[in-house]
Amino acid sequence: MEKNNVYFIGIGGIGMSNLARYYLSQGKKVAGYDKTESALTQQLQAEGAYIHYEDNADLIPEAFKNKENTIVVYTPAVPSDHSELTFFRKNNVHLMKRAQVLGEITKTKRGICVTGTHGKTTTSSMIAHLLKQSHVDCNAFLGGILKNYDNNLLLSEKSDLTVIEADEYDRSFHWLTPYMAVITSVAPDHLDIYGSEEEYCKAFVHFTSLVREGGVLLMEASVDIVPELQKNVQIYRYALQYPQALLGDLGVSPDFYADNIRIANGEIAFDFITPETTIENIRLGVPVEINITNAVAALAIACLNGVTPDELRNGMASFQGAKRRFDFHIKTGKLVLIDDYAHHPEELEASISSVRKLYPDRKLTVVFQPHLYSRTNDFYREFAKSLSLADEVILTPIYPAREEPISGVSSQMILDLVTRPKKRFVAYNELVNVVNKDEVEVLLMAGAGDIELLVEPLKNKLLC
Repeated sequence: MEKNNVYFIGIGGIGMSNLARYYLSQGKKVAGYDKTESALTQQLQAEGAYIHYEDNADLIPEAFKNKENTIVVYTPAVPSDHSELTFFRKNNVHLMKRAQVLGEITKTKRGICVTGTHGKTTTSSMIAHLLKQSHVDCNAFLGGILKNYDNNLLLSEKSDLTVIEADEYDRSFHWLTPYMAVITSVAPDHLDIYGSEEEYCKAFVHFTSLVREGGVLLMEASVDIVPELQKNVQIYRYALQYPQALLGDLGVSPDFYADNIRIANGEIAFDFITPETTIENIRLGVPVEINITNAVAALAIACLNGVTPDELRNGMASFQGAKRRFDFHIKTGKLVLIDDYAHHPEELEASISSVRKLYPDRKLTVVFQPHLYSRTNDFYREFAKSLSLADEVILTPIYPAREEPISGVSSQMILDLVTRPKKRFVAYNELVNVVNKDEVEVLLMAGAGDIELLVEPLKNKLLC
């Protein structure tokens, strides 16, 4: 990119902020708007970005109004009537979606693009860490803050491999040109965009056609799509375990899977099976069952890029996870507090089931903040079924994000169908006061909205 100024509308978003950091590292001038100040925007300001928090075109620095030297990056979540976006559009400043910028990067670097309804942040983070801790190395644009690096951007001076979390929302991942691609799941989501499960799956089929000639496509064994591949693209399947995939509806035998899984004393270990060999005794740095399948995918991609068995073992054991992905905040013999980004019914079920296996004899309380009115309307029955796996369920109001309310749609739709007798609705601002520390053994907080802001207050209350 020849232009020296990059302006971000929504600069504090997890996906936008890594691009802002990238351009700062390239010596570009970076500025932007965000709705609210956060720890992430404060960090960006400390790194050299100019940021303001009022949607007001008068606050755009003068240098960034120069259309000859400025690119404006925005996301589909930005309303079309946003005044700053409108200003740039009227003045013919070059506008690019975030996904377009990533697409340009994949044209010049070997992109390892991870997509899917769920699991993509953890899987892409694992891949990045395995490559980063090996002789191979990589760059990475990630959808979470990796604890090992306290960052969502990783850079390399010696490798052009670039790990990218590929978002399927608004067909954003169609801008990419992957060298390697991973599809973790195609459970229907974002039906406000796609309209039907069939159209959602078609988007993933098109994504497979974008993998470069001679590249690699790795799909979870239960993913039920027929890929459309360019010449000489090698396709592999992966799964949690071999028999599970073999006996599934598709009858697909995985090329990569886990065997001899051991879960005991808060630790998880397994043997990693590849088409050529068995790599024994892989230990998960974040030992929850939901991470085994993610780890198999990450190990497969790392293996295909030449990471050695010892590097795989050391890398996976040292992986600390991404913030808000099964994030332990309290872990004692009497009390556990976990924060998780789960916001789709299948994610929520997997998260709750993983906690159950870790703590089978302890009371499990789940606090869930539904994300989006449209998603709640589409999947309220499935959310209720997943939440019914807990001992106690607490629901907060829906986090609207980019949406306006939908008449008749509320958290109560889910709560009414939860089968557990101990269930209740609590206002967001009342949650910390309502939770009784004497009644909590294992507390899982789940959702993709601002529920994360209540984790620290709750932690302080439970520990006092």
